[in-house]
Amino acid sequence: MFHYNMVHWLFFFYTYCFLGWCFESTYVSICTRKFVNRGFMRGPFLPIYGSGAIMMYIVSAPFQDNIVLTYLAGCVGATALEYITGVFMDSLFHIRYWDYSHKKLNYKGHICLSSTLTWGFFTIMMTRVIHRPIEQFVMGIPNNILNYGTFFLTIYIVADFALSFKAALDLRDILARMQRVKEEMERMQKRLDVITAFNNAEKVQKQQEREHEYELRISDLAEGLGQRFNSLKEMIQRTPGAYMDSVKEEIADLRARYNLYMENRRNYKEMLDFYKWDMIRNNPAMNSDKYKDSFEELKGAVEKKKDK
Repeated sequence: MFHYNMVHWLFFFYTYCFLGWCFESTYVSICTRKFVNRGFMRGPFLPIYGSGAIMMYIVSAPFQDNIVLTYLAGCVGATALEYITGVFMDSLFHIRYWDYSHKKLNYKGHICLSSTLTWGFFTIMMTRVIHRPIEQFVMGIPNNILNYGTFFLTIYIVADFALSFKAALDLRDILARMQRVKEEMERMQKRLDVITAFNNAEKVQKQQEREHEYELRISDLAEGLGQRFNSLKEMIQRTPGAYMDSVKEEIADLRARYNLYMENRRNYKEMLDFYKWDMIRNNPAMNSDKYKDSFEELKGAVEKKKDK
């Protein structure tokens, strides 16, 4: 492997990024029965496959004459890369682009035994079957053509990755804002329950018990708050008194904040530009542990937008 120069390594990396995109997009498109442009980037490249292929080749190079050691090196190397990449992306974006939590013998959803065993077979196939014709093809390209082609591919892929990276950061920020809105609504709900409980403690207690059995989605929370404000308005008109007069101003302030939160929710969904919308649409397995409810709401908005 040491007879490759930097241009060769880059072209190999781009080639495997493209082949990985072809494999992944074809597989997901067949499963979903519609074309899906898989991956973190907009273009037909999946860096995780390019990185994985290069890593497989490097870690297995000392054992290419021993198929068992090649298999084991691929298992360990690819699993380590998958885990590091998964943890990094989850920590940075608070979004998982793959999740093995539903599979047996997984570790925090980032890696699993079946995936590890599969990487070993892929390493054997890559080093002994796939790479050899690709190597012959690349080494046969005239140096000038290879240099110019790699240069333009580098510019395109770096630009695509930069835009996708920014879109992922923006998506993280949108989810964080939506989560803050939800937390504010939950505090508002508790305060309205306290106000309402003055006149109807038993009913409110039952309502709170039902709501604490599960975590309300943002849409359910927003709808419930709207109903509470309507109930309070009727209560003030029906049973006027010193206490209700004393909280009128607070209720009006809460109602104004509620309207602002609802407007913010609509604005956050409208902040989904082409890159962010496409990123969610093309990765149906994406999820977020930290912003689970908010992310599901965004996914619902994307589905509605797609159907229009």
